[in-house]
Amino acid sequence: METRLDQLRGPARAKRHNARTIAALTGNPGCDRRAVLDAAGVDKLKLAERIGFPGEFGQSRFALSRGNAFEAMLKADDCELLRSVLQADAGLGYSDLGADSDDTLSSRHRRTVALLASARAALIDHPLLTLEVAGQTVYLEPDLIAYANRGRLQVVEIKSFAIVDGQAESAKVSAAAVQAAVYVLALRDLLERLGQDPSLVSHEVVLVCPENFSLRPAAVVLDIRKQLSTLRRQLSRLASVGELAAALPDGVTFDLTLEPEQLTGALGHIAARYAPECLSACELSVYCRDESSGSTAALGRSVRESLGGIETVGEVLALADGSREPTEEQSEAAALLRTALRLRSEALS
Repeated sequence: METRLDQLRGPARAKRHNARTIAALTGNPGCDRRAVLDAAGVDKLKLAERIGFPGEFGQSRFALSRGNAFEAMLKADDCELLRSVLQADAGLGYSDLGADSDDTLSSRHRRTVALLASARAALIDHPLLTLEVAGQTVYLEPDLIAYANRGRLQVVEIKSFAIVDGQAESAKVSAAAVQAAVYVLALRDLLERLGQDPSLVSHEVVLVCPENFSLRPAAVVLDIRKQLSTLRRQLSRLASVGELAAALPDGVTFDLTLEPEQLTGALGHIAARYAPECLSACELSVYCRDESSGSTAALGRSVRESLGGIETVGEVLALADGSREPTEEQSEAAALLRTALRLRSEALS
């Protein structure tokens, strides 16, 4: 499978999966296009630019630099400031698994496994975990793993968005919770492989953010049991990437040196599942929105589900005004559409 995925990507360096991409992938598990492109490590942002559908995506440079500065401040002097925020035991050790500049992913993962197997109480910086996603092993790097009180492990997420007067933007907190759930699930899988109790990993994660309009850190605890349950369910629904890749015609590739017309032709071989929510989660969303113009999917998941089996807006309008006879599967939706059109006409008259 790796050879086929390399062929799909072309000569470009592969982009690694991370918790953010897994969260987005499980948020739309029916999108085969994203599953294949992410598994192959295709740079979707460059692909979108190449085919003429660039879009603003990801954090701004200011947000990235602020986040890096905030994290560096917290982790300085063996995490002295972070320890005070977490109210960690002064005797808690500190291990930086990313200190070796010549380290490889596999060797850092082995050192993470060895440290967790030893059960030495520590703040673990730059750990590397793995998770099976659609038949592929993905490396993941949490901000920090901390041995909390009573010997339980907690995932610590460091974010640069502010907590103002005890409140933070709900969408950002929700996204952070889903990403943390990815790490918790990976950590529990690791403990299970080590023969340890996976419940030693707490379902409560610590979110550390700047407080108000300063860089003074504040910690809040998030209960992510709901996100964990959803994540497990969605991961189980993801189709095997190997099967999807094998089903593609020979010669299909997303080599970014190809002409835009060739790349859009290649994209047409993989089914997409566009929804308006994709605009905040996927680099190819602008292209997929244009591609799905005129379809009921472009109006959102609730509309698509209510009109199950009716693929285009043209069909919807024809069924509503009676110029098209519904099939047996469309009869219920057609009755609702005719009622909606009648009520609209009465209201306008």
